[in-house]
Amino acid sequence: MRTVVLSLVAGVFFGGVGGGVAFPTIPTLGTVLGIAPLLVGVILSINRFTRLLMSTPAGDVLDRVGTRRPMILGFFVQGLAPFGYLLGLNPPFGLSHAAVFLVARASWGVGSAFVFVGAFATVTHVTTSENRGRWVGYMRGGQSLGFPTGLVVGGLVTDAYGYEEAFAVAGVAGLFAAVVAYRVLPNVAPDVGGGSSLREIPGLVAADARIGAVGAVNFTLRFLFAGVLLSTVVQYTTRHEISLGGLAGTGTSGLVMAVSVVFVSVTTLAVGRVSDRVGRTATVLPGLGVLAAGFVCTALVPTVTGVVAGVGLVGIGVGMTGPSLLAYLGDIAPGGDVGKLGGVYNVFGDLGSTLGPLVALPLAQYIGLSNEYLACAGLVVVTAAVAASALTADPETVEGVPADD
Repeated sequence: MRTVVLSLVAGVFFGGVGGGVAFPTIPTLGTVLGIAPLLVGVILSINRFTRLLMSTPAGDVLDRVGTRRPMILGFFVQGLAPFGYLLGLNPPFGLSHAAVFLVARASWGVGSAFVFVGAFATVTHVTTSENRGRWVGYMRGGQSLGFPTGLVVGGLVTDAYGYEEAFAVAGVAGLFAAVVAYRVLPNVAPDVGGGSSLREIPGLVAADARIGAVGAVNFTLRFLFAGVLLSTVVQYTTRHEISLGGLAGTGTSGLVMAVSVVFVSVTTLAVGRVSDRVGRTATVLPGLGVLAAGFVCTALVPTVTGVVAGVGLVGIGVGMTGPSLLAYLGDIAPGGDVGKLGGVYNVFGDLGSTLGPLVALPLAQYIGLSNEYLACAGLVVVTAAVAASALTADPETVEGVPADD
């Protein structure tokens, strides 16, 4: 179990590096290659859209054929995507730069759907309710650290060598993850006859309030953190003339984002083991409280100290809540539906992170960023009430199927 899960941690980390490299490179490439700003935004977000569409079907495939082959294919697709960025610099067959980048990013989203859902399904199958939180926390920690590492690697390698070298490094990292997966991953066989069909999943979610509550909390986490906070913090620091180390608004906001991501990652690595000992809701509900406090602090104390403390609390709240939620879902998921429900979990999260920026920026123009952050805290309180009422049922069985069956 230890070897399998740690290989997954390495795989999702290096796969995340490839995703992170795109953000400091492709936006600056837009002006060089003549890609319109709106189209650059579509290129950066299309991977999340394709993952949103593919997560549940990917879970269905994993439940039907086992986890090994789909996950290895997903890792290889992720690893090849950055080489698609290289093709985008000099497109073949008369294709446009934008078209090649769009296909590469969309392919990365498809591969990541199989990787993320497969990682959850594999960890769930090889662990029990007594140790699942610990290993889910490690796996999610690898995911959360891979993306910011890619941001740093992409920026540094591009500055030192160039775009081609940055994309090549990302591709090599992704293919390394695929090789590790090929060598180590077991084939977690599906439960023959034990799962629901894909079209039955909405009914399964509707029938168990706990599954819906897990999805709702994950939606709120991604909506507020990846959606609202990360898309508005640059405006907030600029408007209140908040500066770190003499940096301008953009540089300061980058450091503030880094603070929040570091707190998410560190807390994610630690909280899973705690949830194994004290229970999932014992970390989820306090985590939501810390998340709300972070938004209140950021809204009411528009200073360097207030903002750093606020985003730090937001990061801690996200880190306390996410791994425990995923471990809880693994506890209650019927054996034949682990992959599909993992896909549902990702759909809620991707939907939240997609809608967040669309809502956050226009709303800030009408009510102001401070009031918007207070409204975010209010949404967390409502979500906590939903979680408190729904996640208190016995997690050991669902419809008579043991969680670790």
